[in-house]
Amino acid sequence: METARETKKNQKTLSNTSIADVKNKVSDVKVFGDGDSFKLLCKAFSDKEGWMKSTKAMEISKVGCVVQSTTQQLNKDGSYSLAESSVFIPGVKIDDDLNDDGKVVGRKLIHSV
Repeated sequence: METARETKKNQKTLSNTSIADVKNKVSDVKVFGDGDSFKLLCKAFSDKEGWMKSTKAMEISKVGCVVQSTTQQLNKDGSYSLAESSVFIPGVKIDDDLNDDGKVVGRKLIHSV
C-alpha cells in the first residue's frame, strides 16, 4: 500500500490546458506530432480532491469536429479512474473567445457554413 507521500509523488498534474503548459509542468514529457491537435473547450479540476473533467475538440477543416470528454478521479488507493467518450459532430468548427489583449480565454463550437 502506498504512503501519502508516495501518492502525492505519483499524482497527476490536472491543471494542464495546452502542450506548452504540459511541457512547463511535467519534466519528462515526450510529444510526437501536434500535441495541440485537440483544443481545450472547457475544463474544471481540483488538485485537492484529485478530480478533473474536460472537453476537447479536434477540427477537421470544412467537415466538422471530433469532440472528446474526459473525467478523471483519484481513488483512495492513489490510483485514478478514467472515463472518456468521443463523438464526431459534422458541420461545426472551433471558435476562439478572445479577451481585449487577443489572448484565448475560451472556445466553443459554432456552425460552419
